[in-house]
Amino acid sequence: MELVSIAEIRAAAENIGPVAVRTPVLPCLWADPDRPLWLKPENLQPIGSFKIRGAYTALSRLSEADRACGVVAYSSGNHAQAVAYAARAFGVPAVIVIEATAPAIKVEATRALGAEVVQVPLPERETAAAEIGRERGMTLIPPFDHPDVIAGQGTIGLEIVTDLPDVDLVLVPISGGGLASGIAAAVKALRPSAAVFGVEPEIAADTAAGFAAGERVHLPPEQRARTMADGLRAEPSELTFAHLRKLIDGVVTVTEDEILAAVGTLARRSHLVAEPSGAVTTAAYLNRAADLPAGRTVAVVSGGNIDPALFAKALQD
Repeated sequence: MELVSIAEIRAAAENIGPVAVRTPVLPCLWADPDRPLWLKPENLQPIGSFKIRGAYTALSRLSEADRACGVVAYSSGNHAQAVAYAARAFGVPAVIVIEATAPAIKVEATRALGAEVVQVPLPERETAAAEIGRERGMTLIPPFDHPDVIAGQGTIGLEIVTDLPDVDLVLVPISGGGLASGIAAAVKALRPSAAVFGVEPEIAADTAAGFAAGERVHLPPEQRARTMADGLRAEPSELTFAHLRKLIDGVVTVTEDEILAAVGTLARRSHLVAEPSGAVTTAAYLNRAADLPAGRTVAVVSGGNIDPALFAKALQD
């Protein structure tokens, strides 16, 4: 299977400039001096997550005729906002299928961007989106299972190595695997000696199970739905799992308590609002040092669209 190349990622980087923020790498003075830590705060994107990079890249590469017919997507919330934002930028209609249990803050934000929202149970998202696409003649923009989406997300890796050329370890959240696939493709092309590790919630660790088994492992949707990290409830596709098996160095898992504590740490110590999905990498840095390579570490904070009540709980704990 052909993997996304650094040339495709560079092309995506040139294209997303008008809509995506080039987020900095922020040094953490509170981190262990023997294990220096930087954060890549994708929560600072206009929609509050990295997803704008892949969504805009995918829409930009559609023909004008296909864009004019509109786009459809399925999402737990962040890809929903990204597609809605990109569709509005191109002036085309968008329908987003979101799981019924998605945080209200993500659903409302998607509607505010002008998209039509359809909510269904988690296991029905993909089939509902495909049916809408067929009925209305809309093009599906998947959340991770597409080379253009992976290339767009890979621009984060390009920026990390540009800004921190001697990075030793990059920690990336894993759900469907598009973000980790793209970042790893860029990092391994530009700094082969750097390690890339994925991070998953312990109770939704399908990629970790897949690495152990040597093949994709399917976890029931109701099992994956238990994690508070609602952006990490998908599972890798054949395309993304091929990237992960080839390019990343390992996967670690973190508990729900560790994730919530990391949300609080990022708020108190780095003044960042991170959703649980975005805080898993910091949780891994804080709690899995024995399982990770040493050295200059970048933790990707993938998003900040957190339910206010959950955020308040993280600050209290």
